[in-house]
Amino acid sequence: MAKRWAWVAVGVLVAGMWAACSDDNNDNADKPASTPKHSTATKPSTTKPPTKPTATSTKPWYDDYDPAHFASDVRRYAKQAGINPQLLMAILYNESYKPHDPKFERQWAEVDSDPAFGIANMHKPAFDDTKRGRDFAKRKWEELPDNPALAIQAAAWHLHDLAKRLPSKRADLYTKDELLALGYNAGGGNMRIFARGRKAGSQAQSYIDRLHDNWAKSAEALKS
Repeated sequence: MAKRWAWVAVGVLVAGMWAACSDDNNDNADKPASTPKHSTATKPSTTKPPTKPTATSTKPWYDDYDPAHFASDVRRYAKQAGINPQLLMAILYNESYKPHDPKFERQWAEVDSDPAFGIANMHKPAFDDTKRGRDFAKRKWEELPDNPALAIQAAAWHLHDLAKRLPSKRADLYTKDELLALGYNAGGGNMRIFARGRKAGSQAQSYIDRLHDNWAKSAEALKS
């Protein structure tokens, strides 16, 4: 879903953001990993906080980020949404290319015209469409940087909704999981085009190639 950032063009800005974030990371080292800073929910959420990487860890979850740390959330929400947990985990690995420090994400959003939030790199329109009628309907897209469990839950249901949009008759160029990954990256409309036999362009194909690279690792991560 998230586009690659122009790292070279904004290298100086990113470095400045990281310097600004370093002190804040230390101040928040003992805070729970998945509690939103400013929740606007009007009723208690059913989203469960993810388990920290280790019981003795004092670092924020984003300082040592690995999607495998959230295997229990991936299994739980994939089951609820009726999707392949290995696909969901592989997408998290695909989307782990960028830092997920909450303060960094918010600072980056100030210079990105179409930012994506959270460990699943979800854009606001996709999140707002996905949450309708669901038990996290009162949650806000702005919470995603602070709440990995909510990000995983939303990604799982987004994949569920994409699966509903697949045509009943499909070409055999891509598997169902590959098509859902393409939909996550390139949008549902493009996913339907690919499902009918159109070959993905270079950017979308790169996403599928990385999905393949992360596939075995994702299966292993789900055992944790």
